[in-house]
Amino acid sequence: MKSFLPVAVAIVVLGLLQVLSGGSAYFVYLAMLVGVNVVLAVSLNIINGLTGQFSIGHAGFMAVGAYLSAVTSLAMKDFQLSFLPEAVSNQVFFVVSLAAGGVAAGLFGFLVGLPSLRLKGDYLAIVTLGFGEIILVAVRNTPSLGGALGLPGMPQYTTVFSVWFVVFLVVLLARRLLFSPHGRSLAAIREDEVAAEAMGVDTTSYKVRAFVVSSFFAGVAGGLFAHFQSIITPGDSFSFVKSMEVVVMVVAGGLGSTTGAVVAAVVLTLLPEGMRSLFNLLGGDSDSLSIDQLRKPIFGLLLVIIMLTRPQGIFGTHEAWDWLRKKKEPAT
Repeated sequence: MKSFLPVAVAIVVLGLLQVLSGGSAYFVYLAMLVGVNVVLAVSLNIINGLTGQFSIGHAGFMAVGAYLSAVTSLAMKDFQLSFLPEAVSNQVFFVVSLAAGGVAAGLFGFLVGLPSLRLKGDYLAIVTLGFGEIILVAVRNTPSLGGALGLPGMPQYTTVFSVWFVVFLVVLLARRLLFSPHGRSLAAIREDEVAAEAMGVDTTSYKVRAFVVSSFFAGVAGGLFAHFQSIITPGDSFSFVKSMEVVVMVVAGGLGSTTGAVVAAVVLTLLPEGMRSLFNLLGGDSDSLSIDQLRKPIFGLLLVIIMLTRPQGIFGTHEAWDWLRKKKEPAT
């Protein structure tokens, strides 16, 4: 019951949030976009932060999940479970499509990770970068996936509840993984891989597991993203730039910090909208400025500033619950 209580509370809170957000389409869109980026950042933090590897192809796994879940949903679009209301039936098929996208991304993570995670540092980064580019080229040249024009007609099943429930699950998993024997082994690999091997840790096996878990949630994030877009295209949504945005979120928040990944993902996702509102407030014409073009150098500038002033990131390797625990401890 103690383990189920956080899930029950999350369901109630997110259900209320879903009801309260129904009147604002703009808020719903931003909430879903922020949630997807939080899932991507926290899942990548399992590899880059907790395990100490360096992957820069996370958008490739997101693309795998997005397209596989999209194809699954389109194949089941005309079906309905007769014993359930239509809305409930659609959500069941939605969960199935998300699972299909996540499993497919996890399988690709296993296939990429098994041979490449014997590599370290820059070599691993190059392999993951190559994987992301291969996925984009494959999608652009596959007519059944829409090719370069994109895959239209997506059923828009994603809700604020579904996105943030996945956020809750991935954060809960990351937290419990951190305090589990598996998490201790991953942290040992991050600190000193040679010493971890000397202590009997199967480093390659643990790194592959982390890679698969991270890829699975990236695929689920891709499925969530695909189902609130009317069309998905192999463009900026799954490009190298997207991968680097997620890397910036992880590094800026603090490598190894789940809390940092969440905070950085929220701030950096809302930054372009904040800039647009600021331009309008100052009387400028935001339409004459490319917010997306300004976002990229601002991301780079923020990363440089953070690395110069706080190289360990905003939270370092600490978590919000660590500070809460310290406050509860009696002073000595």
